[in-house]
This record gives sequence, structure tokens and C-alpha cells, in this order.
Amino acid sequence: MKRIAAAACIALAAITSCKMENPLLTESPLPYGAPQFDKIENKHYMPAFEQGIKEAKAEIDAIVANPAEPTFENTIQALEESGRTLNNVASIFYNILEADTNEELQAIAEKISPMMTEYSMYVSLNEPLFQKVKAVYEKRDGMDLDPDQAKLLEDTFKGFARGGANLSPEDKEKYSKIEEELSLVQLTFGNNVLAATNAYTLNITDEEDLAGLPDFVKDQGKAAAAEKGVDGWVFDLSYPSYSPFMQYSTNRELRRQMYMAYNTKAVGGEFDNLENTRKIVDLRIQSANLLGYGTYADYALEDRMAKDKATVNSFLAELLAPSVPAAKAEVEAIYRYAKENGFDDTELRPWDFSYWSEKYKDSKYSINDEMLKPYFKLENCIPAVFDLANRLYGLNFTERPDIPGYNKDVKVYDVTDGTGRHMALFYADFFPRASKRGGAWMTEFRGQSIVDGVEYRPFISIVTNFTKPTETEPSLLTHYELTTFLHEFGHAIHGMLAEGRYGSQTGTSVARDFVELPSQIMENWGYEPEYLNTFAKHYQTGETIPEDLIAKIVESKNYLAAYMQVRQLQFGILDMAWHTLTALPEQGTIEFEKAALAPSSVIYSVPECCISTSFNHIFTGGYSAGYYSYKWAEVLEADAFSLFKEKGIFNREVADSFRENILSKGSTCDEAVLYRNFRGHDPQPQALLEKLGIVTNK
Repeated sequence: MKRIAAAACIALAAITSCKMENPLLTESPLPYGAPQFDKIENKHYMPAFEQGIKEAKAEIDAIVANPAEPTFENTIQALEESGRTLNNVASIFYNILEADTNEELQAIAEKISPMMTEYSMYVSLNEPLFQKVKAVYEKRDGMDLDPDQAKLLEDTFKGFARGGANLSPEDKEKYSKIEEELSLVQLTFGNNVLAATNAYTLNITDEEDLAGLPDFVKDQGKAAAAEKGVDGWVFDLSYPSYSPFMQYSTNRELRRQMYMAYNTKAVGGEFDNLENTRKIVDLRIQSANLLGYGTYADYALEDRMAKDKATVNSFLAELLAPSVPAAKAEVEAIYRYAKENGFDDTELRPWDFSYWSEKYKDSKYSINDEMLKPYFKLENCIPAVFDLANRLYGLNFTERPDIPGYNKDVKVYDVTDGTGRHMALFYADFFPRASKRGGAWMTEFRGQSIVDGVEYRPFISIVTNFTKPTETEPSLLTHYELTTFLHEFGHAIHGMLAEGRYGSQTGTSVARDFVELPSQIMENWGYEPEYLNTFAKHYQTGETIPEDLIAKIVESKNYLAAYMQVRQLQFGILDMAWHTLTALPEQGTIEFEKAALAPSSVIYSVPECCISTSFNHIFTGGYSAGYYSYKWAEVLEADAFSLFKEKGIFNREVADSFRENILSKGSTCDEAVLYRNFRGHDPQPQALLEKLGIVTNK
């Protein structure tokens, strides 16, 4: 290791002069080496990437040039620890690109994309490097490796094989070109989705057109109009704006306009993704075929818990079979209610569904978002979520205004355990803005690892699009937003509690169909009276949420459970339909999607609408041939949370076991084994169907 480090230093001596002026390259003076967001400017990214790639290549070259016999330490571990500068720069850049982008950053991303692809190929298609990895792998049985080392060796060798190391020189060149083109098309796809989302606004100037909207929705619309410098009220396609408008507006035509805008994002026009969708699928087919796989799903599923497409399709079908008739019954019940209350169309249209289902829910359970929001003030929910982490895992959160965030809205917290040990920095970015993509996600600016005996604790971030405060009200969350907060915070805890040596194995670096377990299990506490009573207080009166209101939250938990299950399953079905293709279909994007989803349809499908063109999860994110994992993880968490219910929702013994066997382990062990170590058995889909009330335990 010392010889490699020395060789790398010599190789890098001539390229380190720019570090002195670039905050992305200099050692941060901030606590824990936190990113210097107050100093980072757009101009710093390109030279930082160039420097990082040079350093990373020099480190790879040093491994290859080492004359010593290949060992775990001088090859596998050295490879694992290479490229730290590049990884640090990329983690910052790509996260900011998602959360606080601008045209200049997007232009930089287009320039960086081929550079990063070329570097990736420099490693994965490096024949001398692969031969060294292979030499270590072939003598693995005679090596005295710890379990995490053995897994790292196995993963490294498989990673090279899956990255094209066994291809011929001609096919390696083809593979490189495919991957470069794919990275650029995916970047364009994501940019188009964001641009199409931001391009649409509904500007209402006649107050009569606000009929049905609660005050909190109108206040948001008024604030958005003021922000844009226009009269009246503005509504857009961000979740806090779009969703309540669709739930409450009595103006059917405006609901139709909003629905069509939301569900035709990037369909035609300036930001069209119809062809980009097909290009991405085609390039993935080509890539998988070159690597020896029949379909992209065969390639993607190989290192996941499900292992193959037959298992995934069987899993989806097993959940779908009882869910479709149950969902159709739910839709029919809402339609009957609507007809009884003046609806005069022959069937519910999609832009009617949110409106009438909200009214039916209110009539059935006497509960709605307007009633609940006053009890979920964000400033109360934040410490409540932190307190849950404390009760379960002994974590403490201290705000650190001295550590800068990347945007004025971002809050930074120092996370410590019960002994005072620093566990992580936590960055929280709650509110929507034009520079942020929609949805909610967890990510990290730095993962946990140990290098040369020094432990680097993680920098964890969650990004959401919660309801913004207005001139008259603070940020008040819907109950759905509360459970979203808990979900993303579950991912964050997974990252915070990481314990391991190798960054590729720690925190959320686990199989895609396992990664949602720590997040989805956290949502359960959002329905527990024992937890809600600790913080849900009316923001004006201070009154604790009434017991009967909590009872209604719990009672209505499974309202439309089958409908929502079918909707999630449809996303998984569509994902698998695209990624089990062996060639592009003759049908266009919309036609292919409609055909794939027709057997699972439970409500009228609008011919012009399309999910695929804005389906970031599978076309630009990490969920390609993996969207089923949300349901897969729901099965896991339904079974896992039942142990908390049995022993107590704050039971530290169960929480300690979950931490020890799941949260801290990362992917140092096969995920199925980790789950069995916690629960004592394998979960079954029946557990989820019973939890949702779709089937009963006979």
C-alpha cells in the first residue's frame, strides 16, 4: 500500500497546484470536513472534475504498475479507496444538480457526462487491472479474509465482469460508446422533465374559479403569484400545489387542465421525451446484449434479492391478482357516491378521482387534510422525527448554523449518539423551488468509510417538496407529507448508522430491492397514537390532536389501499415491460405503455397521457428494472414492523436488533441473510395483503 501511495504521489505532483484556490479540492476547514457550500461556485466544478479524474487515473495506474504480486490489500482495497477526490466532487455536483440547479450547471453536466463515462470505462475495461483483480479472486479460497473483505472481493470481480471486462477489444469500444450516449440521453431526459414541470402554471384571476379550495390552498396560490410577480393565484405541478388543487377544486374544467398538464409532461413540444424514452431502452438493450444478457432486466436483477425477472413478474402478479378486483370495487363505490351527489358523467375521469375520493373519504371518515394540517406544523414535526430517532437509536440532533448549506432553505444538524460520538452531518431541504426537481429523496455528500485507519462519518441529506409557509400560516404538512418525511428520514438513518470499512458496502449501498425497507418501516409510526400524541398540536391553540381524530387517521389508513397498491404495481409492471424487451417495439411510447398497463387498468385511461416520459425513477434514476422494489420492501417492512407491534413501538431491544442486523450492516452480507438474522424467517406477500386489508387472515 505504501508503494502504491508513493507512486500515486509522484504521478500527481504536477497536477496539484490548482487545489489551493478551489474549495472543492482543498481540505475543508469546517467541522468534520463539511463541504464549503458558501465558497463553491459554478466555475469550480469543471477544474475539480478534471483534477479528480487525473488523480483517479493516476491511482489506477499505480495499482497496475505495482510489481508486487496482486493481493487483497494492494489491488482490491487499493481500488476501493481510489478516486476519493473525484467521488467527493461528483457527490456534491450531482446532488446540487438535482436540488438547486440552473442552466449553467446543466451545461456543465453535459460536458462532464462523457468525461465521467470515459473514466468509468478507463477502470471497468482496463485489462491489466482486471487481470490483477482476477488473480486475487482466483486464489480467494486460500486467503484468510474477513467476511466483509470476502464480499468486497466477490463484488469487485463481479463488477468488472458486469462492466464489460470480459469483452473483446472491439466490443469494449462499442460498449464505451453505448454507455457514453446513454449517459447523455438520460441527462437530457431528466432536464426535460424538470423544464416541462416548470413550464406550466395555472394563473387564476377570477376568484370564482377558486371555488372549493381551502384557505391554505388559496394562500399558497396567492404567495406563488406574488413570487412570480403576477396578479391573482398561481398553481403549478409541484406536489404541494397540484395535489390539493385536484382534491378540492370544484371547477372540473380547471382540474382537467391541471391533470392533462401533469400527465403529459415531456410529451411532445419543446421538452419532448417520447423518443428519448425509446433511445434509453434501446441503448440498455444493446448494452445488456453485449454483456451476454438477453434483456436489461436480466442484467439489472442479477445482484438484487429477486435475482431474475421471473421472480419479479410472479411477485407482481401475486399482489395484483387480489388487488385489481378490490380496487375496481373502491372506484365503483366512489362513482356511486359521486352520482348520488350530482355527478352526471357516465364514468369517473382521472381528473375527477382525487376530488370525489376526497369527498367520499370525508363523508365516510369525517377526515380530510384541511382538518389535519393545523396539527402538523413542520417546526413541530422536525423535532418529533428527531425524537423518534432518539427513542429508537439514541441519536441526538443539534442544529449547526455555522456549517453552510447549499441553499438558504437548507438546515444542517450535527448527529451524535448517546455517548456523544459524532455519527453524521444531516442536511434538510424541505421546500419546493424552480431549481429543484419534484418528489422527495435521500442522498449523501459523503458516505461512511475507514481509510488508513481514519474513519469518515457520512454527510446525509434529505430533499423534499413540502408545503411552504405563507404570509398567514407556517408550513403545515398533510399527513401524507408527514409519512413522506418519515420515509426519507428512514433512508437517512440507514446512512447515519453505517458502520464498516468500505464505502461501497456501507449505509444505503445495498440491493435496490432491500434499500426501501429502512425507509418504509418508518412510515408506520405516522399512524401510531402513542407517537402522534407526543407532538401533533394545533399550531394556533396548542391543543393536542384529539383522540377521535387520531382514530380516524388509523381507521382511514387503508382507504383506497387496493387502488393505491394497483397504481404502484402498475409502475413496476411498466418498468418491467420496458426492461424485458429484446428489441424496440413497433408501437410508439404511448401505445406501448397503454398496452402494458391495460390488463391492470381500474379507471379510464386518457389516450394522450403518458407516465413513461417523466418517469425519472426508471429512466434517469437507479430504479430501472427495479421499481418493483417498493412493493418488495413493503412486504419486508410489513413483516418487520409486526415485531415492533408485538414488543412495543419504542422497544429498544427490537430497535437495537434492527440497527445491528439491518441499519449498520450495509451490504457486508447477503441481504436475505441480514433480514433472517433480524426477523428469524423469510417474509411472505400475504403479510402485506393482510396489512392493507385486501385479504384477511383466515
